[in-house]
Amino acid sequence: MDSRVLLATLAGGIAAFFGGWLLYGMLLDPYFHGQMTEAGAAVMKDPPEMWGIAVGNLIFSFLLTLIFSRWANISTLKTGAIAGAIICALFTLSQNFMWYAFANMSKSMATIPVDTIGSAVLGAIIGGVIGWTLGYKRGG
Repeated sequence: MDSRVLLATLAGGIAAFFGGWLLYGMLLDPYFHGQMTEAGAAVMKDPPEMWGIAVGNLIFSFLLTLIFSRWANISTLKTGAIAGAIICALFTLSQNFMWYAFANMSKSMATIPVDTIGSAVLGAIIGGVIGWTLGYKRGG
């Protein structure tokens, strides 16, 4: 495997971990907790398993890195940010509707646009880091 792919995966995973902590763990946490039903609160771990978050972020970062490097030819901050925002927003939107349909976690659908926008922002950060890393000193 190309060392650039591994480096981009690691960089994206770190961006995902700390970006997610800032966006979801600090800024949006009070909002989402206020929107959670009792059933939703009952299934949440407090504190969460940090190793699981780290592994999940690395796996997702690897997925974006593969898409960018093998199929989309993305190797700049700008194109990575745009693609990351779109991929994350659409994936999150899809999953939020599925969770709303199947689970009694949220009091209303008001969390869906907030989470989708938050995911787009985080996806832009992750994608930008991955794109930049894939293109860093390419060919030189």
